[in-house]
Amino acid sequence: MPIQSGTHLGPYEVLSAIGAGGMGEVYRARDSKLGRDVAIKVLPEAFARDAERMARFQWEAKVLASLSHPNIATISTPRNPDSRASSRVISGNPRGG
Repeated sequence: MPIQSGTHLGPYEVLSAIGAGGMGEVYRARDSKLGRDVAIKVLPEAFARDAERMARFQWEAKVLASLSHPNIATISTPRNPDSRASSRVISGNPRGG
């Protein structure tokens, strides 16, 4: 179920949807603690209860956290219990666009 603009997820206020894919939905949000925009990836509820999918989500977060490149989003806060992770927003065309 899509998250509405203005919804608060911890310190983040959802601003708009960015996209969706096989592992969940991504939203642009404002980090109220740091005063910056972030991208938040949210897993579907069914995935959050699936140990294999959660392991993949954590693996993805670890891989992204280990990389440093201007065109790769860096993970700010992987949050396993909330089934979401935030990263910096990268402006530009979507992959393949």
